[in-house]
Amino acid sequence: MHCPFCGHSETKVIDSRLAGEGRQIRRRRECLECTERFTTFETAELLLPTVVKSDRSREPFDENKLLSGMQRALEKRPVGRDAIEEAVARICHKLRSLGEREIASRSIGDMVMEELRHLDEVGYVRFASVYRSFQDIEAFRVEIDQLRRHRRRREPSKDQLPLLPGSDDPGDDRK
Repeated sequence: MHCPFCGHSETKVIDSRLAGEGRQIRRRRECLECTERFTTFETAELLLPTVVKSDRSREPFDENKLLSGMQRALEKRPVGRDAIEEAVARICHKLRSLGEREIASRSIGDMVMEELRHLDEVGYVRFASVYRSFQDIEAFRVEIDQLRRHRRRREPSKDQLPLLPGSDDPGDDRK
């Protein structure tokens, strides 16, 4: 590590500590030439795959873009930022564990849909309407019916508000 003050190539580590919730190592260093001290941070370089869009163009995966898209779908919904960030972290973990160099944007969208289904039904339908390019009210109806069928297979969250009035009962098939 070169000294940022004099450029000398030799420094010594004085202290090392965990930082960033254990995701970084903070090192306090001293230059052997000018004796100035400075701090460096070491993190693991974990590569995420390149996103292949529907038009075949490629772009680097952007975690902030994923976070903002999910926040937009969950705007004014009773879902905390921590829950959204945890969902984004799960998606990023899945992407890393796939070990692929490229991934279709469609696959990422499917992962987002799955996370939103568990977080908030309204956010799920909002995202689905853009992601699947709903053209009319019938597309919303079909998506809500699929959501209801999925909901019957699991116990609904007590923290989540119902998607439609009168649909507190997962077995309720009113249209």
